Amino acid sequence: MNLLIRKQTHACRHSRVFTSVAFVLASIIVTALYRHYKYFQRCNKIPGPPAQIPFVGSFTEFLIEPEEIVPFFLKLHKTWNKYPVTRLWIGPLAMFSVSGAEGAEVVLSSNKIIDKSREYNFIQPWLGTGLLTSTGSKWHQRRKMLTPTFHFKILEEFIRVFNEQSAVLVEKLNGTVNQPFDIFPFITRCTLDIICGKYSFSRNKKKTVYKMSRIVHQRQMQPLFQIEWLFRLLPIGSEQKRCLSILHNFTDQVVRERKIEHEKCMVQQKSESPNRKDEFNSKKPRLAFLDLLIEASQDGKALSDRDIREEVDTFMFEGHDTTAAAINFSLFLIGNYPEVQKKVNEELDRVFGDSDRPVTMANLNEVKYLECCIKEALRLYPSVPVIARQLMENTDVCGYNLPARATVTVTPILLHRDPKNFPDPESFKPERFFPENVQGRHPYAYVPFSAGPRNCIGQKFAMMEEKIILASILRNFHVKALDKPEDIHLLSELILRPRDGIRVQLTPKTRSN
Repeated sequence: MNLLIRKQTHACRHSRVFTSVAFVLASIIVTALYRHYKYFQRCNKIPGPPAQIPFVGSFTEFLIEPEEIVPFFLKLHKTWNKYPVTRLWIGPLAMFSVSGAEGAEVVLSSNKIIDKSREYNFIQPWLGTGLLTSTGSKWHQRRKMLTPTFHFKILEEFIRVFNEQSAVLVEKLNGTVNQPFDIFPFITRCTLDIICGKYSFSRNKKKTVYKMSRIVHQRQMQPLFQIEWLFRLLPIGSEQKRCLSILHNFTDQVVRERKIEHEKCMVQQKSESPNRKDEFNSKKPRLAFLDLLIEASQDGKALSDRDIREEVDTFMFEGHDTTAAAINFSLFLIGNYPEVQKKVNEELDRVFGDSDRPVTMANLNEVKYLECCIKEALRLYPSVPVIARQLMENTDVCGYNLPARATVTVTPILLHRDPKNFPDPESFKPERFFPENVQGRHPYAYVPFSAGPRNCIGQKFAMMEEKIILASILRNFHVKALDKPEDIHLLSELILRPRDGIRVQLTPKTRSN
């Protein structure tokens, strides 16, 4: 009898525990569902396409291929552009896109909205938390540390490097004349060599960069790949591991060798002339940013080799791929518009005549029409097509209160096509950037290098490089684009690039002696 009572008591105790646990779990689930319901209701007050499953979200966006992203956003923009903010459901989460310059200013000029969105987390295995992906005090510290690297004096010293590599590029292009070919890899190689200098970046490593970019994009778009433990078990996780090994080993080698060179030079300077502190950097501007990081680590600013690597990786990726895309799209458009190419040639003839001398800093200020062509190409094909931020608190944007932790995007490829600021937006018109035409335009209507506190730190470097490379090509060749703008397929991954490259035909120019 006592045994039966004990068993019943034990069973009752287990039942109470089970009931309590079930009640707690049910309370958590109900609370979560209620919060999501309220979140859903709140977000639905902001205009945008309806969720495919009410109170759950939309999921077809996860099936979009990279070449479908730009057409998708263009279509969305045409439907909803009468609203300054548009809501889009990505699974169960809302993403908010600002469509006008006024909204872009609110987001990009803010000193509070500086946190990159959660999608940038998937770049961190590759680039760490460097200048591109870091937030808060770390970002402020790194930005302050790296700003001197892009001082006018150091940029001026890079002109020699730009000219050297442009000459190498022209020599390679001489082997392609009078026949159709894809110029994209030639220019990418050139921009890589400018960044890496003597540290050769092989074709295999370049392919690895593209693979890694695709992996990051797939993780950003596919929810299953965002579950870390599952991702690591899948073939794509193994592929990322291989890519990271190749890329990080290369960067580690660069940092190691540069540290050795730096130490040798410091010893030599102490023995020969203690006052010549900047000689090393001025003689070797190619990696001035790396020398600055090395010196910072030696000055007790707590920069480990890993800290240095993440900034080098960031600079190598951002510093070559975005610039290569801008140069390629500029050539593509100039090659499609003979009247524009004629004006560029006339300007280059005025500045350089028949000389094949290198470009000088003074010349960069003289090729104003070429600069307008680059700016107009970046308007139509911004290297970074989407800028995403995460809101850390409830924020008012153009009359809409957006919830904390939401992703808000500024989409330059849409912003730059706003007919209020750019009439006939699909046409290539470099004259838009003549001083008299820029005057009065909203300062946030055109943001190819982002804007505000998180603008691109290397934009002057990029513009100088683009002008010198383009001037070198166009002084030597007539360019004919073999595809029309409406025929190319744009891939929107980490940067905007043409799916099938840029097909051109070059005709050599003859110089009169």
